[in-house]
Amino acid sequence: QVQLVESGGGLVQAGGSLRLSCAASTRTFNAYVMRWFRQAPGKEREFLAGISPSGANTDYVDFVKGRFTIARDNAKNTVYLQMNNLKPEDTAVYYCGAKGVPYNPRVADYWGPGTQVTVSS
Repeated sequence: QVQLVESGGGLVQAGGSLRLSCAASTRTFNAYVMRWFRQAPGKEREFLAGISPSGANTDYVDFVKGRFTIARDNAKNTVYLQMNNLKPEDTAVYYCGAKGVPYNPRVADYWGPGTQVTVSS
C-alpha cells in the first residue's frame, strides 16, 4: 500500500510557474514509476508526465513538453512537477500516481487526493 499526498497547488497568473510535490509513504518508493495526471471539470483524467524508479528516464505527453518537468528524490520519497509558462487551460486538479510492475500502460495503482491549480488570464 502506498499513500500519496500532493501539495503546491494554488492560483497563478498566466505565464507564471508552480512546483507541485507529491510525498509518498512507502519503504519501497524506488520500486515505483511515478506519474502526474490532471483532471479539468467535465473532462477525463489525463496523463501528463512519468518518471522511472531510478529517475533516469522521463516521459511526457506532447502538450506539456518544454513547459513541465518531472523529477524525483528517492531519499525524500517525493516526486515533483515543475510547471512553467502556465496557461488558463492548465486549470485542473492535479494528481500524482504510483505504478508498480508492470510499469505500463500510463496508469497508476495508487493515487493522491489531488491539488487544485488555477491559472487566471
